[in-house]
Amino acid sequence: MRNYDLEFLKQFSMVIGFLMLVTGGLIVGAFFLHGSLPPEVNPRTAQLTEARIAPAGAVYAGETGAAAQAAAAAAAQAAAASQVAYGGTTDGSVIYQNLCGACHTNGVGMAPTLTASSFGARASKGVETLYKHAIEGFTGPDGGIMPPKGGNPALTDEQIHATVDWMLANSK
Repeated sequence: MRNYDLEFLKQFSMVIGFLMLVTGGLIVGAFFLHGSLPPEVNPRTAQLTEARIAPAGAVYAGETGAAAQAAAAAAAQAAAASQVAYGGTTDGSVIYQNLCGACHTNGVGMAPTLTASSFGARASKGVETLYKHAIEGFTGPDGGIMPPKGGNPALTDEQIHATVDWMLANSK
């Protein structure tokens, strides 16, 4: 081979080597850059998350916020009132079997079972206190938790009263 051919091959090899190093550097840089970017969030997933946390995630400030908070509370109560649970029945046994029995049959969450010993201490506080705790919810000194309306906001106060009365009548 001639001398200028060897010189050309040497320079061409250096250019190819330099381009390979640049390409490798770009690949490594792209790998680290890709790892530092947050993944794309599906817009539908973001909407579902916002809808799920909206009642607890709202911020109300000042007089305008207080009015918005009152309107939101009224809207929530109207929505709950429009959906009466269990067809509006005031049969305590039906409501107990469908809702209350999940906890009060086995004592889940420190719930009193349908026994005279469990309900005796609670009944001694008066039926109005039991109604209040069943409607508004209650956390007992023993750590027992009664969610408001047993966890079903569609229950009416009359349904709660009927169910509490049924439970007291049927505690053994």
